[in-house]
Amino acid sequence: MPSGSDGARFATIHNVTAVHIELTESPLDPEHLRKRVEDPTLGGVVVFCGEVRSITGSTPTDKLFYEAYQEMALEQMRALANQAAHRWSANVAVAHRLGELLPGDIAVVCVAACAHRNEAFDCCRFLIDAIKADVPIWKKEGESAWIVGESSMQGKQA
Repeated sequence: MPSGSDGARFATIHNVTAVHIELTESPLDPEHLRKRVEDPTLGGVVVFCGEVRSITGSTPTDKLFYEAYQEMALEQMRALANQAAHRWSANVAVAHRLGELLPGDIAVVCVAACAHRNEAFDCCRFLIDAIKADVPIWKKEGESAWIVGESSMQGKQA
């Protein structure tokens, strides 16, 4: 850590400069999102991509449908991203895809850029866990019930 002229120790403190969120029906580009959080002062960057599986348990998955209460989802995504950015002095990006997705398609991307890797991993894990638990995005596999967070329901609720 550098020393000042009076011998006091000091560190450069990163100011959060990037918080990016999006909901889209277009394919997600993890590299584009990673570039949204780039900063030469941040050495730990973690990119999480959640892809559609071709099987859930023992049931094959042909396609998924994602819907959201968009206004509320964006508001909650922004609040969670801001919370993570503040807590870990991070730049963050979160994007979730809506509409019909096929196995192998990327459904969600969370990116965290922090000064160090441990913080980046913690921040990214917080983001994906909080998005799945708290944001009103519904998933439907084939003709099954809509799934919200960790539970399912027979009909969507807004």
